[in-house]
Amino acid sequence: MRVFPLVCLLLAAFSAQAQDLLGELRDQGTGYAQVIPGQQLQFPRDHGAHPDYRIEWWYITANLADEDNRNWGLQWTLFRQALDPGSSGTGWQSHQIWMAHAAITTPDGHFHEQRFARGGIGQAGVTRIDHDGFFDAWLDNWQWRSEAADLFPAKLEFSVQDWEIEMQLDSVGQLVLNGVDGYSQKSAQGQASYYYSQPHIRVKGSVRRNSRETLLNGQGWLDREWSSQALADNQQGWDWFSLHLDDGRKLMLYQLRHDDGEHWLSGSWIDLHGTSLLLGAGDIDLRPLQLREVRTAEDQLSSLPLEWHISLPGKDRSWNIRPLYDQQWMGARFPYWEGVVLVEDSQGNRVGIGYMELTGYQ
Repeated sequence: MRVFPLVCLLLAAFSAQAQDLLGELRDQGTGYAQVIPGQQLQFPRDHGAHPDYRIEWWYITANLADEDNRNWGLQWTLFRQALDPGSSGTGWQSHQIWMAHAAITTPDGHFHEQRFARGGIGQAGVTRIDHDGFFDAWLDNWQWRSEAADLFPAKLEFSVQDWEIEMQLDSVGQLVLNGVDGYSQKSAQGQASYYYSQPHIRVKGSVRRNSRETLLNGQGWLDREWSSQALADNQQGWDWFSLHLDDGRKLMLYQLRHDDGEHWLSGSWIDLHGTSLLLGAGDIDLRPLQLREVRTAEDQLSSLPLEWHISLPGKDRSWNIRPLYDQQWMGARFPYWEGVVLVEDSQGNRVGIGYMELTGYQ
C-alpha cells in the first residue's frame, strides 16, 4: 500500500478533530489515563510527552520589544493527541498525532501558520527526558531544543509565512505548579488537568523577513498541560490571561464559561520571590468591558470580548486589559483569538503586558 494516501486520511481525521477540539476536551476519556489529585509531578520527566493521556500541549508566548521599543509578540504551540487509548504503536502504526500553531504579532500586523503531523515516523514529537539528555520538541523544522535535560536554556526556531524566527530562551525563576501542586481542577464535576507554568523566561533573538533583520528581547511564558477530560459537558470555552506586571509580579487566570453563567474561575498570583498563590472564584473579579468585531473568516465578522477588567479584591489590585490591536485572530482548524494585550491601571497608565486567549466564540 502507498503510504501517502494513508497519511492524508490520518491528517484529514486530525483536522476534523482539531475543528472540534472543545468537544474532544469534553469527552469522558474512557480508557485513557486519568488526572487524579495528589500525584506529584516529577521533573525533568514531566516535561516530556504523556501518550497515555488523551491530549497535551507545550505553549510558549513571548512579549518582546524592538530597538525602537515597539511591541511584538510570539506564540509557538505543539499539541499532541491520542487517537485511541492503550498502546500508542510504533512507526506508521502510531496512534499519536500532532498539531503545531505559530504566530508573530508585529507593529504592522498579525501572521499565523499551522502544521500537522503524525507520530512514530520522526516528523514530530518530544524526546524522552532523562538527566543525561536534553529536551527536544519539534514538528518538521519548527524546533524547541534545550542545552540539557531541563527546559532551559534553549533555542526556539520556527517560521511563520515569510518570517524566520530564532530566539534564545533562559529561565530566571522557578516553575509554578498551578492549582494544587499541579492538579488543576476545571469544574465542580471533577474534570481536571495537570498544569504547570514557567512565567520567568528571558527571551532574546531576531526575526527576519525579506533579508531585513529585527532584534527583539523581552519576557516569555510557558504553559504545560495534559489531560484526558479537561472540560465539563456544560462548558463552552475559556478566557485565559498571562500577565507580566511592571512591578515584577505575574498573574495567570482563566475562566471556563458555563451555559448557566456560573463560570469556573482559577489562577495563580506570583509574587516578587516567585512564590505562587492559588486563586479561586472568590478571589477573582473578571468582567468583559467591551465587545468588538473581529474578522474571523473572509466573509465573517464575530463579536469578541476584547477589553476586560480584572481585580483581585483580597489584594486591592485591579487592572484593565486591552489588545495591542484587535485583529489577532488565529484562523486555524481550531480557531481562536490569541494575542498581545496591554495592562493598564484605572487612569489608563500602562502597568504591564501579556497575552490573552479566547476560545469557543463563533
